[in-house]
Amino acid sequence: MSTYAKKQGFGATLWDFMTTVDHKKIAILYLISGGLFFILGGLEAMFIRIQLAVPDNNFMSAGTFNEMITMHGTTMIFLAAMPILLGIMNAVMPLQIGARDVAFPFLNSLGFWLFFFGGVVLNLSWFMGGAPDAGWTSYASLSIHSQGHGVDFYVLGLQISGFGTLIAGINFLVTIINMRTPGMTYMRMPMFTWTTFVVSALILFAFPPLTVGLTLMLFDRMFGANFFDAAAGGNTIIWEHLFWIFGHPEVYILILPAFGIFSEILATFSRKRLFGYSSMVFATVLIGFLGFMVWAHHMFTVGLGPIANAIFAVATMAIAVPTGIKIFNWIFTMWGGSVRFTVPMLYAVSFIPSFTMGGVTGIMLAAAPADYQYHDSYFVVAHFHYVIVGGVVLGILAGITYYWPKIFGTMLNETLGKFTFWFFLIGFHLTFFIQHFLGLWGMPRRVFTYLPGQGWETSNLVSTAGAIFMAVGVIILLINIIITSVKNVRVGNDPWEDGRTLEWSIPSPPPFYNFKQLPLARGLDAYWIEKMEGKKEMTPAEPLGDIHMPNGSIIPICITIGLFVASFGALYNMDADKTWTVPVIIIGLLITFGSMLIRSIKDDHGFHIHKEDLMDDKDKEVKA
Repeated sequence: MSTYAKKQGFGATLWDFMTTVDHKKIAILYLISGGLFFILGGLEAMFIRIQLAVPDNNFMSAGTFNEMITMHGTTMIFLAAMPILLGIMNAVMPLQIGARDVAFPFLNSLGFWLFFFGGVVLNLSWFMGGAPDAGWTSYASLSIHSQGHGVDFYVLGLQISGFGTLIAGINFLVTIINMRTPGMTYMRMPMFTWTTFVVSALILFAFPPLTVGLTLMLFDRMFGANFFDAAAGGNTIIWEHLFWIFGHPEVYILILPAFGIFSEILATFSRKRLFGYSSMVFATVLIGFLGFMVWAHHMFTVGLGPIANAIFAVATMAIAVPTGIKIFNWIFTMWGGSVRFTVPMLYAVSFIPSFTMGGVTGIMLAAAPADYQYHDSYFVVAHFHYVIVGGVVLGILAGITYYWPKIFGTMLNETLGKFTFWFFLIGFHLTFFIQHFLGLWGMPRRVFTYLPGQGWETSNLVSTAGAIFMAVGVIILLINIIITSVKNVRVGNDPWEDGRTLEWSIPSPPPFYNFKQLPLARGLDAYWIEKMEGKKEMTPAEPLGDIHMPNGSIIPICITIGLFVASFGALYNMDADKTWTVPVIIIGLLITFGSMLIRSIKDDHGFHIHKEDLMDDKDKEVKA
């Protein structure tokens, strides 16, 4: 971004990013906004740990604590982890398959702005009468009785944001199916592209149940529809089913891209092909499939009965098998390789034991009788943080460090990167390992304080100290980013020197058209094959010709602003004293549908880059 700022000035750069449909700039937007939400979610986590550091603490009230844990979970899952991963997918996947852009550049922009404004709606709740307070799962028995508008912000914010994610999933699916470069068969696709592919399919099937659930809750709260009110013939368990039919695949939507990132890193820095590539592809697809078969393991204690519990327990244990295949393949990739311990490789190596620990406690929770004891204790908190932080967040930190030079054209400082790594890893294990024992000693989840003399004081203090370590690690990362951006030392196309896939064959950052000529993929690790034959560039699959590119557009942000405005009308519509709500809803929807109408009737054929402009001096001399 710093190079753009130098060329254009701030105002022009801002307009450029607001109107862009270039997947690489949209990736930067995802990374920046996801990073901001990550810091926000991290601050909320710190406040939670400060409150629980000592018994009988009054750092915050019970009500504020409920808002804090709701917003921490919701922000981290929906507004931080997912967007950052979508940003890395946007930046890398089209380059890995040799495409010039995603299939629907306009929709790519719309997807981002929907996510962003949905997140803004959710977080404005802090300043407009109180944040949602029914937990990040927002169980209906709590949320339909929640006072104020907090839960309404939750419903509308996630609904808008969810549409953006759904659009991104469809876009990536079509891109991977239709836009692979010649020779890039499915079984030659890099592992990160495979995980993006499976995740996009999961998004396609997992988000509609959430959309339905949120719509029913909106009707319950706005119009008294009673879908979830047991006293009026509704059923609160329906919400749990709808939420977890989305919520469990969501875990794999988060972890699979991290698996893909680690697969790329381990192969690169072991200077070896990924061990068992075809079994890794099979395991990825199987995890995606089984991810839809296990949702009720979150509901063992609601009274589904022994048969349902047994079926879901077995399915949950079965999903450990493809994950185990992956872990062994990663270890065998390093075995006998020429391993270099760069910062991304440190994350990858530490991920394997950290994530395995989370998996083992997951198998413990899969045993339904044992789950009756573990359920709603801190053991569960420890388990899912080992999976999400030990898997997803380590994957995000590894991916950002690994792909930073490709996205921005500069290298993050390795020494500062190692400081971030050690602070974060030590802090992570300090924070969450002890929580397994807190759970086994009887500490329940979601309590805002506890009495002295129960044997939990020291463990909670250790946990809070670990959270401070993690925070220091993140602060060092931010310092690293600032220093790198200010120095702005440019790097070549293959800064790690061992790049294996197509994205490392083009300049860093890539030109806006990605590839002058589409490359020919002659096998798995296509760029590595060319390098082994002594070539510095990919063999082209086509002659040099004109390239068609899409124009930027302000319409995606206009469509989203309309929904943003309408959501505030919907929010306050249930208040009898607010007469302005219906006009606001109408104005918002007019902005949205008007923008869509303009888009549909406007002929925008994009523009062409002529082949003469693509030729470098050497090509021109040859032609002359």
